[in-house]
Amino acid sequence: MDTFKDFEEPVFKNLTSAVRALAMDAVQKANSGHPGMPMGMAEIAEVLWIHHLRHNPGNPEWFDRDRFVLSNGHGSMLIYALLHLTGYDLPMEEIKKFRQFHSKTPGHPEYGYTPGVETTTGPLGQGITNAVGMALAEKVLAAEFNRPGFDIVNHHTYVFLGDGCLMEGISHEACSLAGTLGLGKLICFYDDNGISIDGHVEGWFTDDTPKRFESYGWHVVPNVNGHDPVAIEAAIEEAKRANDKPTMICCKTVIGLGSPNMANTHAVHGAALGDAEIAAARPHIGWHHPPFDIPDEIYNAWDAKDKGKLLEGEWNQKFAEYANKYPTEAAEFKRRMAGQLPANWATHVEAVVNEVNGKEENIASRKASQNAIEGLAPMLPELIGGSADLAGSNLTLWSGSKAVDRETGGNYVYYGVREFGMSAMMNGISLHGGLIPYGATFLMFSEYARNALRMAALMKIRNLFVFTHDSIGLGEDGPTHQPVEQTATLRLIPNMDVWRPCDTVESTVAWARSIERTDGPSILIFSRQNLPFQKRDTATIKLIDKGGYILSEVSSGEPQVILIATGSEVDLAMQAQSILTKDGIQARVVSMPCTNVFDRQDRAYKESVLPRGVVRVAIEAGVTDYWRKYVGLDGAVVGIDTFGESAPANVLFEHFGFTVANVVKTVKEVIK
Repeated sequence: MDTFKDFEEPVFKNLTSAVRALAMDAVQKANSGHPGMPMGMAEIAEVLWIHHLRHNPGNPEWFDRDRFVLSNGHGSMLIYALLHLTGYDLPMEEIKKFRQFHSKTPGHPEYGYTPGVETTTGPLGQGITNAVGMALAEKVLAAEFNRPGFDIVNHHTYVFLGDGCLMEGISHEACSLAGTLGLGKLICFYDDNGISIDGHVEGWFTDDTPKRFESYGWHVVPNVNGHDPVAIEAAIEEAKRANDKPTMICCKTVIGLGSPNMANTHAVHGAALGDAEIAAARPHIGWHHPPFDIPDEIYNAWDAKDKGKLLEGEWNQKFAEYANKYPTEAAEFKRRMAGQLPANWATHVEAVVNEVNGKEENIASRKASQNAIEGLAPMLPELIGGSADLAGSNLTLWSGSKAVDRETGGNYVYYGVREFGMSAMMNGISLHGGLIPYGATFLMFSEYARNALRMAALMKIRNLFVFTHDSIGLGEDGPTHQPVEQTATLRLIPNMDVWRPCDTVESTVAWARSIERTDGPSILIFSRQNLPFQKRDTATIKLIDKGGYILSEVSSGEPQVILIATGSEVDLAMQAQSILTKDGIQARVVSMPCTNVFDRQDRAYKESVLPRGVVRVAIEAGVTDYWRKYVGLDGAVVGIDTFGESAPANVLFEHFGFTVANVVKTVKEVIK
């Protein structure tokens, strides 16, 4: 590339001015948005997107494309301008509808709405963390599928991020691990403009960012003039050569560059510039066209459709040769990239469930979870696990686990004590494609990961979050480690399926259904303590799929009371049923391992399990309010609405009323 020719005026200035104009005009029309970052990063965007980014606007799903993540997602008009100009299916009418109802240009980039947007960004710090997951996925898949002469997995992950992303603690978690793992295909551009919403950041952010990233083991390119295309080009070339470690390119920029009166102030960060300032900015940036008017020569210079088609065509030819030489690997690669499970998956799952059912083991559900992984994982080379420094407690390792390290791929990530980082990295792994991630910590520490769980649900991606030590049954570690409100609040996340199984069979079914789910993430919650096996016939096992089912029916007639329970409390309900029967009270036991799935069943099924007019008592070692929708005003909940205590589990269950006697007493009180 003739760098100076490609970057000479006025062509280069016209290309970047198109980005600035679209950002100004769209934000002004919406009277809402953040024009400053797109205007300040226009030169960086032009150099990367026109001269380096390997992508195909005609097929945003081309597997070996470079991934681009706008971690500073408030500057969404930058990516919308780039997608529009380079030829994605994002017409000008959508740019004009920026931030409007049902447009393809929402306020922050949203995965699934806009072609070319790789992940939903808005909560700062999560975009860079998603990108670390994407780069990790690229590394793992390359190690598995590439062969000499056939690098069919060979792409970069590029990230734009700002001061806000670096202030968020999650960026420390993810970037530290990225350096340790040597993710050399990850290249980040730090928009060092020194401005946030509150003003100049030196009053609250004085980190030496280059030294920080050097300490993580990154390659750092400091003090790059973010408005000098030659300097930006040189920095990218340097980053590509440093392929044994991730790179941070630190770009000094002026926020809102092009605004003659507001640039380099917080006024340009998060509000429309106003008609007068935009009118003054147009000649200032050499742009003499009306709003949303882009000349054909500008479109032609930005257009990446032909180049993208050529790049994908070359890759397709390489893959065809790969398939001819390595047909088994090619078929597996295509299956994985399509997100399909193996053809004999259902048969295998049935065999595993039947084997588990035949053993009738009384074990902790965290151990049942490990056994389920052991049974299912050999069929799923795409399964990639991990734990936030609790592998031996979460029991997420299985006999085929191989650690991902700096030198090689693998299928298990030791995330360290990074619950939030782990969860957001898992989102990136899932978004990349070709892998199904699961990662674990204690249920109590789901609080650290909460926003990443929400983002997974918002994006409706296939991801499995494993949480063990699920209640006061944790025991001696005390209330700081005993989850009380967590299970209930996790169930409230839209699109999230939360499973809390009661034994080995429900644990295995929960794993299988979560792996099969393609329209959203799942949470799997397991106990520390042993749980009794519950006997079921084949027909009843199949009903576990419905999220709630009749585990034990009354001995005769119609039920007088229905006991609803999950997890460790299901056996408590079973024991209470036996006592109640002896006392002449007919009680049905309903196990509800996944309320979210149960709530999606049709009305007829739900009423067959929970018929109207029958008093209900719910039992769960957690807060009671969630269960009011099932028991109504006439029922009761045996739960815990305080924090726990530090004592052995059996002492705590007795103290907080999780006893057969208390359940029986509660039933008798409500059926009077």
